[in-house]
Amino acid sequence: MPRLLIATLAACLLAALVLPLAAPSAATAQDLIYREKTKYPVLEEIEAARKAKEAARDSLIAEADARAAAERKTKRDTARELRLDWSKIQVPAGPDAFKSAWHQPPVAQYYTGSCWAYCSVSFLESEIKRLHDREVKLAEMWIVYWEYVEKARRYIREFGHSAVEEGSQDHGTLEVCRLYGAVPQSAYRGVLSDDGRHDHAPLVEELKGYLGWVKSSKSWDEERNLAAVRAILDKHMGPPPVEFAWQGRSYTPRRFFDEVCALDVDDYVSCVSRLDEPFGAYVLLDVRDNWRRRDDYLNLPLDAWYKALRESVKAGWTVVLGGDNSEPGMDGMHDAGVIPEWDIPSKFINQAARELRIYNRTTGDDHGVHAVAFKQHKGREWFLIKDSNRSSRLGRYKGYYMWDGDFVRLKMLTFLVHKDRLRGLLPQG
Repeated sequence: MPRLLIATLAACLLAALVLPLAAPSAATAQDLIYREKTKYPVLEEIEAARKAKEAARDSLIAEADARAAAERKTKRDTARELRLDWSKIQVPAGPDAFKSAWHQPPVAQYYTGSCWAYCSVSFLESEIKRLHDREVKLAEMWIVYWEYVEKARRYIREFGHSAVEEGSQDHGTLEVCRLYGAVPQSAYRGVLSDDGRHDHAPLVEELKGYLGWVKSSKSWDEERNLAAVRAILDKHMGPPPVEFAWQGRSYTPRRFFDEVCALDVDDYVSCVSRLDEPFGAYVLLDVRDNWRRRDDYLNLPLDAWYKALRESVKAGWTVVLGGDNSEPGMDGMHDAGVIPEWDIPSKFINQAARELRIYNRTTGDDHGVHAVAFKQHKGREWFLIKDSNRSSRLGRYKGYYMWDGDFVRLKMLTFLVHKDRLRGLLPQG
C-alpha cells in the first residue's frame, strides 16, 4: 500500500479518537415522554358494577344486622326467668329472727368474680372474734391481689397449663395469709375509683392478654413475668402496703396476721360429699376454680356432711359454703333459697339425687357464701347466709339470704370449718 494512503488513514483514525462525541439531536431527546396513565373503560365499568353489587349486598347485611340486634334487644328486654311462687313459702321473718354468730356487716363485691375471697375473709373475721374476741375488718382485695400473683406464678411454671380466672376456692384466702399475711381494710382498699366500686373486667382483660402474649411468644421468665403482672395489678388496684399503722401500732402484713389475727391456717378443713371418691378420705375437688389442684377435701357421706355443717352453725361456729346458686328456687327479690317440690320433693333429696346433679353439671361451683346462723322455722331448717353477690341486694335485707336446709344439702358442694368441729370424722394418722 502506498505510504501516502497509509498516512492518510492513520490521520483519520487519530482524529476520530480525539474529537468529542456529537451532542444528541433534538429528535433523539423527544423519544422519552410522560403521558397520562392508560385507562381501560371496560375494566372500569366492570369494577363499578362489582362495587355496586357489593354496596347493595352490604346494605342488605346492615339491614339484617340491625334486625338481629333489635330482636336480641327485644328478647333481652322481655326475657322472663323461671321462678318459684313464693306466696305459699313460709320464710323466717328476716335476719333478726336468727341468733347469729358475730360477723361484720355484708360487703358488696361489685363487678368482680371474687365471692370466694369475700366469704372466706368474712369467715376469718368471725373466727378471730370467736377465738380471740377481737373485732377486725380485713381487706378482701389484699387477698385477691396476691391470689392473682399466685395464679400467674403457677401459669408461668406450668407454661400456660393452669387457669387464670377471677374465681378461686376459700383455701386461696388461707394460702395468701400463709404466704403474705393479712391487712385490715383501712390499710388497703384495692380500688382506685372515686366511688369505691370494684370493676375487675379491665384488669382481667389486660392480665390475660399479657399472659397470653407470654405463652404465644414463649417469653417465659418468672421474675420478669411476675414483675409485669404486679405492674398490671398495681395499675388497677393500687400497690399493696409493705407496712401500715393500725390502732396506734406499726405492722407488716405478716406480723399483723400472726399477732392480731392469730389464726393457724392448718386448723381449717374443707369438706365435700361425692360418690366418685371414697368416703373418709381426702380427695381432689375437680373444678376449674381449684386451680391449685388441691386434693385435701375431706369426703363425707351426705348425712354426716350435712350434720357436721348444721351442728357447727347451730353451735355458733360459722362455715363457708361453696356451690350452685343458679336455681329458680333462689330469689334475691325474696331474700331466700329453697328447693321447689316441682324440682324434687324433700323426701327424695339424698346422696343419689345430689350426685346426679353434680354428674350432669346442673350443680356446679359458681358461688361462695358465709353461713352465720341456723334456726328451726315452721318445721323446716333454715340458714342465715351472708352474701357479697349483687342478687343479695335486690330484696329487703341487703347482703343476706335465708336458705332452706334442702337447698344446702342438694346444691352446696363444699363447706369450710374449723377442724375441731370434725372430731371423729377426720382420717387417722
